Amino acid sequence: MTRTKEDVLRQIDEAGVRYIRLCFTDILGKIKGMSITRSEIEQVLEEGQGFDGSSVEGFARIEESDLMAVPDPLTFRIIPWEIAGERVAMMFCDIQNVDGTPYEGCPRWVLKRNLAKLEENNWTFYVGPEIEYFYFENSEETKGLDKAGYFDFDAIDFGTQVRKATVAALQAMDIPVECSHHEVAPSQHEIDLKYQEALVMADFAQVYRFIVKEVAMHNEIYATFMPKPLFGENGSGMHCHQSLFDGKKNLFFDAGKKHNLSDIARHYTAGILRHVKEFTLLTNQWVNSYKRLVPGYEAPVYVSWGRRNRSSMVRVPMYRVGKEAATRIELRSPDPAANPYLAFAAMLAAGLKGIEEKYELPEPIEENIFHMSDEKKAELAIEVLPNSLDNAVREFEQSELMKETLGEHIFNALILNKRIEWDAYRMHVGGYETDKYLSML
Repeated sequence: MTRTKEDVLRQIDEAGVRYIRLCFTDILGKIKGMSITRSEIEQVLEEGQGFDGSSVEGFARIEESDLMAVPDPLTFRIIPWEIAGERVAMMFCDIQNVDGTPYEGCPRWVLKRNLAKLEENNWTFYVGPEIEYFYFENSEETKGLDKAGYFDFDAIDFGTQVRKATVAALQAMDIPVECSHHEVAPSQHEIDLKYQEALVMADFAQVYRFIVKEVAMHNEIYATFMPKPLFGENGSGMHCHQSLFDGKKNLFFDAGKKHNLSDIARHYTAGILRHVKEFTLLTNQWVNSYKRLVPGYEAPVYVSWGRRNRSSMVRVPMYRVGKEAATRIELRSPDPAANPYLAFAAMLAAGLKGIEEKYELPEPIEENIFHMSDEKKAELAIEVLPNSLDNAVREFEQSELMKETLGEHIFNALILNKRIEWDAYRMHVGGYETDKYLSML
């Protein structure tokens, strides 16, 4: 797909767009940006828009704060409702230094730089995330809208209606949706986007989160991608289906190999398994992420792979005859509050390392690991993901692969940010402690 600057200008004028949001992403995955008017867009498409990056999380220091936001025409989307009575569009930007070189603190650039490693072989990295979230009555309390469960469907349920409106909005923005449904926990939902090239999908994931929240707000409720908002209920995940293609050929499929998995797929999966503890900080980046990564709530905590086994961290969906293109692996540990650019880059880097070094893939584990004894897990050499943000930072900061993948700027900025977050959490005295200890000690 191509879209030129002229195409963008024509769409703007045909739709009567008055304002264009120039969006980019900080290292924590939060959308930032600025709005420009129709009269400014032609020059900005040519030259970019200057801004001060010193106050953006993980961006420039004060002494090097001047940056340029350069819109990518392929990301142009018209928001399917008026804002303050005007038509508004949005575009994602690549962040550059004033001399036109890519800015090393830009997460989108990190993903693009890692995808460039595939160009020599003319490979394409596809990702299809299953992004879960909750609806609550407001942002102040976790009061849900229903008591429904997995795949429950009730046309009169308000959450279902809001989810349908969200799907319609995504499709109006030319973001393909495969399906949507109620998830396991009360008031928990999922909308699955059709798999795309990784950079396109990272942009789509950002639009997805924006649209989910905006449609909820328009309906006077609140949507959250918090990984574990409810005690005793399943948290929200972002299971990431992934594969490598050479043109139309799925490089993960080989009819002559065990489980129909090619050597490339096996090495790639082994890379994910070997390095997942190192990149868990990127796929599960918040203190709250580790309230989800505990045994017993479907979220995988054991480093293993299987085919039918949903307690495994990596699942390889069963092959269906005639569906070679659908051969893929599914990483189940990420959560929906991750920065998709950094998460996708880390998964790709780990997989490519496995291919490069020809890592051996162990045999799949089809038993329910949650029910295994500690002795059996030790016998099978099953490792465990980091169980806290602190431990995830410790694994991450020792990883040369992650430093190479992200570049030193984002690598160091992320460590600093997450150490501050952990210290703030560690020093906070919360409700659990006062409820348990105040009257006892």
